[in-house]
Amino acid sequence: QVDVTAMARLFGYVDVTDSGFVVAVLSIAFNPLFWNVVARWEHKTRALSRVFGSPRTACYCLGAVILMLNCVRSHCFTEAMKSQPKLEGLDCHWAYYLGLAILAVGTLFVISSFLALGFIGTFLGDYFGILMEAKVTSFPFSILDNPMYWGSTAVYLGWSLM
Repeated sequence: QVDVTAMARLFGYVDVTDSGFVVAVLSIAFNPLFWNVVARWEHKTRALSRVFGSPRTACYCLGAVILMLNCVRSHCFTEAMKSQPKLEGLDCHWAYYLGLAILAVGTLFVISSFLALGFIGTFLGDYFGILMEAKVTSFPFSILDNPMYWGSTAVYLGWSLM
């Protein structure tokens, strides 16, 4: 038998019927699905490379689309957070500063990952046949296997706490 009281309490704090919440959830789910499907399709067919004339140009264009989708996702997330009920226990200075610290660590991981990988390495260049000289093992990859994902998660967690 499953105890659902914790889930019931959680749904007391989250309005899943709010249209902004639904749009945010859909945008959060859509982004990685989109870029993974497009990247795998490119890897299999090289269609984007042919359309754009080169793998590099195609990768830069896909990267630009991913960045725009990330802006939409962040906006949807922010709007959803504004319309959701706030936990009274988190409406204090320590929660704000904890959120700020988590956001800062997440931002450090995201930016340092980007700097270590470069634009093409960050935005799926390997699917376009553009490989790096060697595996990146410098910071933050020396600490985490997937610092970009962990960093992004930390950014949204910190943002939520704030």
